[in-house]
Amino acid sequence: MLISVVIPALNEEGVVGRTVKSVPVDEIEGRGYDVEVLVVDNASTDNTALEAASAGARVVREEKRGYGNAYLCGFREARGDILVMGDADLTYPFEMIPDFIAEIEKGYDFVIGDRMNGMMEDGAMPALHRYIGNPALSRMLNILFRNNVRDTHCGMRAFTREALERLNLQAPGMEFAIEMIIEASEKGLRISQIPIPYRQRRGEAKLHSFKDGWRHIEYMLRRKFLRGSLY
Repeated sequence: MLISVVIPALNEEGVVGRTVKSVPVDEIEGRGYDVEVLVVDNASTDNTALEAASAGARVVREEKRGYGNAYLCGFREARGDILVMGDADLTYPFEMIPDFIAEIEKGYDFVIGDRMNGMMEDGAMPALHRYIGNPALSRMLNILFRNNVRDTHCGMRAFTREALERLNLQAPGMEFAIEMIIEASEKGLRISQIPIPYRQRRGEAKLHSFKDGWRHIEYMLRRKFLRGSLY
């Protein structure tokens, strides 16, 4: 079986190579899997693609910028039976990928990390996000969609190919993160949550607090009460 580690990257020169190299390929192969690391260059204007390729990744380019657009491209290109997703900025503990795979081996379809567990590095997340934004948006999603995911915006996830094919993913931007959770819940996927550390970002932040927060709220309300195609 093949594990695809899918990493979106927009102008991550200086950090994407270290992120690629942080994937514990030997350990994963020791569990009996093959591994591919796939970096989606989301129309970068620096040397992101070259650095990722030099570190050993397969690189594809997505010209339409956006968190969701990058992942949709990566999922189309990935060849794995199990897919793992995570950011290119060293915030997520890729050394824990084997723990995510172990949950899949237990029979779960979808595994998501939980950063809100006391292991977060100081300064890794702005206080506004850590204590207000993220908990409030997670609570809103869980109430509206009768879910129980503690950290709905955690970007480190793993899922089977079969699970991915059941999800109707369309969101082009940051709301892709919650679209995936809502779809997984509505499609009856077996979801596991595991605590992970979260580290300070290396490089320029891409998140816009109020703009992206409002996009998430708008998406949830439209999804809950309109039910039509959003894109």
